[in-house]
Amino acid sequence: MSKENKYVNLSAVRREDQREVMEEIKRQGHCPFCLENLQKYHKNPILKEGKFWILTENQWPYKKIKHQLLAIYKTHIEHLKEIDPESGKELIEMFAEEAEKRNMKGGGVAMRFGSNPEYGNYGSSVLHIHAHLVEPDLEKLEETEAWRFKFGEPKNYKKRVG
Repeated sequence: MSKENKYVNLSAVRREDQREVMEEIKRQGHCPFCLENLQKYHKNPILKEGKFWILTENQWPYKKIKHQLLAIYKTHIEHLKEIDPESGKELIEMFAEEAEKRNMKGGGVAMRFGSNPEYGNYGSSVLHIHAHLVEPDLEKLEETEAWRFKFGEPKNYKKRVG
């Protein structure tokens, strides 16, 4: 088992309970979103399974949100250019159905892709392609606050802000 797990990015971890699980995944040296590993680490039920995507709730949701769903691509890929274009239709249909079921008033869809160990990361804790459907809780946000989704972190970010 490799100490260098290229499938997870510990610098993107936001919570201590998440860090413990991600460190174990790193020690095991495999991808936590690949189907053969998903149930080992992801404890939320699968809401829907399609040809391309599995839909579930995020195990470690962001703060100040009403809903956060996670669609995980069923094949291990890490870059947008690898996605089957037909999967886009399925993804939008899954998200739209769930948004209607949950009576979401609004929100956003986000997907990060790729990695560049030399320069930094693109913000994802797991490099396997996945997409988020998020409805922020506008009532919990402060007057001048906006809910943000992180895209990118230069390798020397901690040095610059710390």
